[in-house]
Amino acid sequence: MPAEVVILGGGVGGTLTANLLARHAGQDANVTVIDSTGKHVYQPGFLYVAVGQEQPKNLSRDETRLLRDDVTLIKGPVVLVDPEARTVKLANGRTLPYDYLVLATGSRTVMEEVPGAEDAHDFYTLEGAVRLQQALEQFGGGKVLVGVAGIPYKCPPAPVEFVFLLDDYLRAKGVREKSEIKLLSPLNRAFTIETTSKLVQPILVERDIELCTFFNVETVDPKTKIVNSLEGESFEYDLLVLVPPHRGQQVIEDSGLGDERGWVPVDKQTLKHEKFDRIWALGDATNIPISKSGSVAHYEAPIVAEEITAALRGEPAPKRVYEGKVMCFLETGRGKATTIQFDYEHPARSPKPARVWHWGKALFNKTYWHTVPQGRLPD
Repeated sequence: MPAEVVILGGGVGGTLTANLLARHAGQDANVTVIDSTGKHVYQPGFLYVAVGQEQPKNLSRDETRLLRDDVTLIKGPVVLVDPEARTVKLANGRTLPYDYLVLATGSRTVMEEVPGAEDAHDFYTLEGAVRLQQALEQFGGGKVLVGVAGIPYKCPPAPVEFVFLLDDYLRAKGVREKSEIKLLSPLNRAFTIETTSKLVQPILVERDIELCTFFNVETVDPKTKIVNSLEGESFEYDLLVLVPPHRGQQVIEDSGLGDERGWVPVDKQTLKHEKFDRIWALGDATNIPISKSGSVAHYEAPIVAEEITAALRGEPAPKRVYEGKVMCFLETGRGKATTIQFDYEHPARSPKPARVWHWGKALFNKTYWHTVPQGRLPD
């Protein structure tokens, strides 16, 4: 009798894991993906929507178009997981049993955790990116603050990418000379990865983008248009863009599957839940101290698929483990970009920004739908 494998979440991690599992396990497993909307959204595109380089309609596909025919898709929010009974409960009251469970639930933004931040913009949701783009269209110059309101957050280089693309945008609009751009970092550098920060910080200086370090956003006063830090500093703004605080999904917290912020504790190599048997997690949902990005989910999905296939067949655990591999692009503006590559054992490497990397990212953005979800990219 085939095992019931249930995957929560239809993002890159959930979709790729489902397709690989169905391919590897064959008739030994019934693979089901449960996704709240049934829409697969390409989140890296939000950055480009914000600066008018992409249209929202190009960033989503029906999940059914990306899954294999032998994978079942159920649309609807999951409200509770019972790891003892091995069941999943949907908001409509339906309950599904599972033999193996994959948590690919991603993360959620909680801007409401920052007092006064209703005045802030963001590009970490599609709605936020659209709203930010509308604000930039109306922007005629002034002080722009780009800050981080909590760590960890999705795609650590994104705030740096945004200020570079914002610089291009304001120059093209003819208002750059009337504008100030400040990047507020909670760290002693531009963002979490030290080697790449050292590469991009001289470019920030060259573009007249001020880097303000050790600035942990605490509160916003929308009336006086001032943002305050935990360290006691304050800056005025005309346009405020914040990276919102992030948490794991509500269902993870409600089901007791995560830590105090809703991140799922897993073994960093096998991605198995540290407490509950027959549960794996990947991508943004986990507590692994590594980038929360689609790249990570892409490299983790084959490990989860192989682990579960071996388990349901009663075979020894596979020798291959997740080694912390990450590879992503970082836009530096003016038609150039660099890349960031590292793993658990090797520090990040980033080449000098060049046009070839910018076009590489542009190509990847366009071919994503035909490659990553189906597992057509090499490991």
